Amino acid sequence: MPEGVPTTSLSGTLLAFDFGTRRIGIAVGNTLTGTARPLDTINDEKNDVRFARIAELLAEWQPAALVVGLPCNDDGTPHEMTALCRRFANRLKGRFNLPTLLVDERYTSAAASSVLTEEGVHGRKQKALIDQYAAQQILQAYFDEPSAGIYA
Repeated sequence: MPEGVPTTSLSGTLLAFDFGTRRIGIAVGNTLTGTARPLDTINDEKNDVRFARIAELLAEWQPAALVVGLPCNDDGTPHEMTALCRRFANRLKGRFNLPTLLVDERYTSAAASSVLTEEGVHGRKQKALIDQYAAQQILQAYFDEPSAGIYA
């Protein structure tokens, strides 16, 4: 089994993160239902504010694990945000002592935008919601294919 690949499936509530330098989108889901939903967007660049809000959400939802979207180029190679997302995932794991998985997030923002458009949210109005909808796409991708997640 390749290093970092989960050998057992997780069960319970999971929180997912679409990390960005300006905003972090968050989604919640449960392995029992296998569905994810948008939850929140942290719209602050200060790490202390970000991690305080994450701590509040963890206390509220008591997740079994965390999922972080891992951005890559279309061909799967890393780009400038890849290392920042890995660092964020490692910080989550270290601060909160929860299993933390990385999941390929290619095309999740486009999929999130499509969902928002279908829901009647267009143009600039999407900006406030796009990150949490992208987190939903990341978490749903994990639910649909758990073997795609790798441990941070």
